[in-house]
Amino acid sequence: MEQKLIEQLNEWHEVDEHQQIVDSILAIPSEERDYETISMLARAYNNLGLYEVALNQFAHIAEAGKQDPLWHYRVGFALYHLQRYEEAAQAFSKSEQLEPGENTAYFLRESTRKANKQQKEELRLAKKKDSIARGDFAVQKIPFSDMSLLDFWEDSEYARTSYQCEPPTDELIDSIEKELGYKLPASYIYLMKQQNGGVPRNTCFPTEEPTSWAEDHIAITGIMGIGREKSYALCGDLGSPFMIEEWGYPDIGVVICDCPSAGHDVVMLDYRACGRDGEPEVIHVDQEDDYEITFLADNFEAFIRGLVNEENYDTSEQDKEDALAKVAHAKFSPLLEELCSHVTEVEQVEQKIRNICTAIVEEKGHFSFHADELSYLMYDVQFWLYIKSYPDTSHDQYISVYQNIIAFGGEFGQGGYAPGFITDWLKQRMKEGHIVQNDGMIQFTDSYKVAVINMLKQA
Repeated sequence: MEQKLIEQLNEWHEVDEHQQIVDSILAIPSEERDYETISMLARAYNNLGLYEVALNQFAHIAEAGKQDPLWHYRVGFALYHLQRYEEAAQAFSKSEQLEPGENTAYFLRESTRKANKQQKEELRLAKKKDSIARGDFAVQKIPFSDMSLLDFWEDSEYARTSYQCEPPTDELIDSIEKELGYKLPASYIYLMKQQNGGVPRNTCFPTEEPTSWAEDHIAITGIMGIGREKSYALCGDLGSPFMIEEWGYPDIGVVICDCPSAGHDVVMLDYRACGRDGEPEVIHVDQEDDYEITFLADNFEAFIRGLVNEENYDTSEQDKEDALAKVAHAKFSPLLEELCSHVTEVEQVEQKIRNICTAIVEEKGHFSFHADELSYLMYDVQFWLYIKSYPDTSHDQYISVYQNIIAFGGEFGQGGYAPGFITDWLKQRMKEGHIVQNDGMIQFTDSYKVAVINMLKQA
């Protein structure tokens, strides 16, 4: 492959123009593609999330890649995201043997951990199915017969507005079950007849394994009611079908609880072992970690009984200290470092960014951007920095690259973000006339660019 083309492909890779790489390489006749070309094509497919297609390309150069640590690493990366963790661990192990590296060691550890967890989960499900097949059912009893539900729910305007539905009728329950395709547990229906959805006083559930939320527990925001009219009802506009169809959660049951991560993890009823009409287990599903499943409880009633108060896990003071240390000292992502290096309009721009982020942590207690004033300022700053360096950027291209600036920016990162916040910010700035579009490319108006620079100088 010509050196000029290699340089162009690498430039596209740095700015996440992976489809450009694919289109360019596919334009080369297949018989003219060498090892490096195919390797770069497969890498681009990996970065587009087309992992099966990537593996197919890697297979074409498997013999030549036997002693190439990068070939094994990239194969492992594809297998990892396909949740074929045992095979991924083998690939990362070979890559680590050929050329040890920090990223390889991390993925090797994670693949091994996930493979063990996956095997444990498969064994647990098999045992549960065998138990059901033998007819080993628990004696039916009135749900929550020895548990008081009088103080179970928290009374708040938010809960009433977003979760709490009218008491469910038998006709509504039947309608919702048909729409979902699953029979709801008797204990869930019983609880919803006491109050149809809301925010419980106890919002944490202990776990034996770490999740993206914490080392020893998960947290929920609310429990979805039986209905359609509220956003966080089972079939509301942010209910179970939405989370499965739009967010990609596994179609193995019903989403019943949202979590504080704004969509990045949920609690579900899991019908894999019992079938659509059986008694489902309760699981936690972590979208941030390739939809990793963590078992919580044998049934819904056991889940409700196991909820504990967040005060049991209150680490807010330490979390705030850690977040302040991060925004003060953590290394910027390679992209953010590059963007800052091009700035001449603002002295010590890196420190100005840290100052704004410190104010955000002081206000919230954690490092995250939402829809508040300071978050919008950071959206503005990131946009100005990126468009200054890459002026020929479309709306979709910016949405795609945004996460690489800070959200998933390594040490100085947030570990995730809700895409809706950044798209809402873009819509708002375009509605206000601060961001304009010319020939498909987006940019600040000159006057708003000056305003953002001045706000950054004052930070």
